[in-house]
Amino acid sequence: MGQLLKKDKRPPVKIQLKKNDQVKVIAGKDKGKTGRILNVDSASGRVMVEQINIVKKHTRKNPAKQIAGGVAESEASIAVSNVMIVCSKCGAVRIKHTVVTTDAGVTKRQRVCHKCGGALDKK
Repeated sequence: MGQLLKKDKRPPVKIQLKKNDQVKVIAGKDKGKTGRILNVDSASGRVMVEQINIVKKHTRKNPAKQIAGGVAESEASIAVSNVMIVCSKCGAVRIKHTVVTTDAGVTKRQRVCHKCGGALDKK
């Protein structure tokens, strides 16, 4: 009865999005907005998107650390299931993977648009 149950450590989520990808928010208070990914956290399954999910943090003035104090606004993370990558032709799309062979004979997996088949990876 007196034992505390520990939460099981979940394995990291496989996230197909990368830093600097252009994404569109499909759920939540910022639904419909687009932005660039700043940070990807696969352990928690969350991403930071530029100018999305802005939160306010009240800080106390601290002259020793050059902190002015007041209300600071910054981005908070958003669940990766609430964003979709943006294709330049189609808009918000799902990601499909194809295997591409280069001239040197090296095979690589490439992210492509599920609708038009255009490459999503920037060279």
